Amino acid sequence: MSGFVFSEKPIEIASGDGVTLTDTNGTEYLDFGASYACTPVGHCHPEVVDAATSQIEELMYVQASYPHAARTALYEQLSEAGPGDVDNVWLCNSGTEANEAALKFARHATGREKIVATTQGFHGRTMGALATTWKQKYKQGFEPLAGGVEFVEYGDADAMREAIDDETAAVILEPLQGEGGINPAATEYLQAVREATEEAGAAMVLDEIQTGLGRTGSLWATEKHDIVPDVLTTAKGLASGLPIGATLCRDWVAEDAGNHGSTFSGGPVVSAAAGATLDVIEHEDLPAHADEMGAYIRGQIDERLGDGVRDVRGDGLMIGIEVKRGSNRLLRDLAINHQVLALPAGRTVLRLLPPLTIEREHADAVIDALAEVIG
Repeated sequence: MSGFVFSEKPIEIASGDGVTLTDTNGTEYLDFGASYACTPVGHCHPEVVDAATSQIEELMYVQASYPHAARTALYEQLSEAGPGDVDNVWLCNSGTEANEAALKFARHATGREKIVATTQGFHGRTMGALATTWKQKYKQGFEPLAGGVEFVEYGDADAMREAIDDETAAVILEPLQGEGGINPAATEYLQAVREATEEAGAAMVLDEIQTGLGRTGSLWATEKHDIVPDVLTTAKGLASGLPIGATLCRDWVAEDAGNHGSTFSGGPVVSAAAGATLDVIEHEDLPAHADEMGAYIRGQIDERLGDGVRDVRGDGLMIGIEVKRGSNRLLRDLAINHQVLALPAGRTVLRLLPPLTIEREHADAVIDALAEVIG
């Protein structure tokens, strides 16, 4: 028997430290993908390692119906960290599960069925979340999916207002699309969605699985747009790569969320790692650092690559570089010839999602590599 689903890359990773990964041959790579934003405080941050190690020596697992100090502390941290009054917390194991829960909670709380999603949006691969994901390639062979989903053009406020009605349970969207190509939303658009959902009594669900935890220069991207959603989902880097997701809800959703559960919800070890990760993000002021470093990188790309790229967009350390030819060959060249790991976001977009702890020397090394590969 062998593994399947994933096509393995020709680099076998042995260890990680901060912003670098080391393969089994001893070659070090600058990790500017952070495994899809899963290591915001860097690989094997000592505070996170210590928290998880101490917890695993005391108690590896107890089901969530039994209170445990690490889980209770994480509830409190996330409740305090949530934007505005989005302070009720449900813990699960991944981003797609967080979005599944958000959709279930919204349908139960409103008593409605219709879900509005956006073109180019990505919300996960399980059957419910997949129904709200735009690209057909993710759905091929798995249909029929959950019904009641309507797609509208991302960024089109008029189309969104027209789609939201008294049958709408929720609107789900990303404040800055990741998988769809690093597409930022205008503040006016997100505020229009907020107004339309409030008028209709529908839940506004913000998928911050990739944008959250400081990546865009504030703890949550929603804070930059002066809106408070009804539900916010987060995952990926919440426990520095250990499997966790969270669905944060306002009272009116949480109080009528319906019957839901998960065996591994908020396990002690992952809760301890998540709590330590949030502590590091706060006391190292990583959102502000991400804002500063992201502006520097985008400025350097504009200055040095110029006509070599079609566009540079994003916010903080969530950066998309639209190139003039296929991105996969460029990504391979970066990895094999320059020891830089990055990600695609569609066929022509290079995506940079480094740990929020990078310094200017790391940024300069990557920009030099990009100049050679793209130039």
